[in-house]
Amino acid sequence: MRHGQSSFNAERRIQGRSDESTLTDAGRIAASQVGTALSSLHFDAIYTSPLQRARETALAIQSVLAANAEESDSVPAVQTSDNLLEIDLPLWEKMQSQVVEEKYPDDYRCWKERPHEFYMLVSGSGGVVEHFPVLVLYEQARQFWQTVLSCHAGGTILVVAHNGIGRALISTAVGFEPAYYHSILQSNCGINVLNFSGGWGQPVQLESLNLTTHLGQVLPQPRDGVRGLRFLLVRHGETEWNRQQRFQGQIDVPLNEGGREQSRQAAALLKDIPIDFAVSSPMLRPKETAEIILQHHPTVQLELYDGLREISHGQWEGKLEAEIEQSFPGDLQRWKQTPESVQMPGGENLQQVWERVAVAWKSIVDSVAARATGDPVTCLVVAHDAVNKALLCQTLGLGPENFWTFKQGNGAVSTIDYRQGNDVLPSLQAMNMTTHLAGGILDRTAAGAL
Repeated sequence: MRHGQSSFNAERRIQGRSDESTLTDAGRIAASQVGTALSSLHFDAIYTSPLQRARETALAIQSVLAANAEESDSVPAVQTSDNLLEIDLPLWEKMQSQVVEEKYPDDYRCWKERPHEFYMLVSGSGGVVEHFPVLVLYEQARQFWQTVLSCHAGGTILVVAHNGIGRALISTAVGFEPAYYHSILQSNCGINVLNFSGGWGQPVQLESLNLTTHLGQVLPQPRDGVRGLRFLLVRHGETEWNRQQRFQGQIDVPLNEGGREQSRQAAALLKDIPIDFAVSSPMLRPKETAEIILQHHPTVQLELYDGLREISHGQWEGKLEAEIEQSFPGDLQRWKQTPESVQMPGGENLQQVWERVAVAWKSIVDSVAARATGDPVTCLVVAHDAVNKALLCQTLGLGPENFWTFKQGNGAVSTIDYRQGNDVLPSLQAMNMTTHLAGGILDRTAAGAL
């Protein structure tokens, strides 16, 4: 997670590794809210950056955890790590962002549009050298994971750091390239959940990104307070086949009552969010989910996009895992380990899903952009597990081999923002928000089949 609001955040100053800023009153309150939100979890370790804004946040969280802990549950001490220091921007530190943009327009544009190519000329032991802040930060993040993961196998750790290093930690864990550095948001005291299957180099799942509902924010505020198009990406509510872990694919299974309740909870979460447009897969389960959400937005007409249909599992559809393994031995394991290599018998492969979803998404974004009047607009998109995962992967430059990177719970909400139509890289503002369903930070929805 990122530290609470600091004095430099409030003044819109670039902090970097400067240690002059401290938490504001709002930052301290938010840190306590994080502690309350995490009180049901047991932590094996707590790590923080040594910079005071992060360390103060970590200590405030630890204090709340200790106050709420059972007698038998000890709360670990806060450990500092230099590998959690914020990105090093020595020439811009303490300057307001607007001043940097005006004084260094070309450098600032490169920083925003091509962060992996951005460099500063700084004095080193051998004279003036090129310093690539983002590339150095990614290496620093890798060193943190390599050092820490082996110490806490099977455990749960809390990491309190900064905006830039937070992005680098997530990116290096799940495989986002440095070019996408600005494509994930990290709000003050926003929480991210990463599930490591093993040590460094083993598969990692991003369970959720930038949760802020524990702070009273339904959705994270856009970076710099500026946005153009916003897409609320929702996975349909639960079906009985989800509950049974039966593969449904393009069989038109309706929501069960639990799925309707999840849809009502998503509707309650989004009822005060202005929605201008709404699209859905034409299948029953997402269509009904969208219709329940739109009961709070009666003037919005739902549009159906066939390209958003769930993946076709072909002859797997209607079957449980044991039945698939019996009929197609070994294929299910390949689907879990190398999904890009699997051709569903009588159905689709992931490359086919990628291609049709990309075409449908471009059509949706272009259509919304064409109808936008210049004011910020919001479009609701309700689809399926595989479709949503494909969209999220494409947003961050990942291919079908990364299919399992993102978790999508039934009734979960994700937010994708475009600042200027689809001419620039979109940003993933939040992903797999399920706090409105179970109340806790972790996704407790059924881990059913697609």
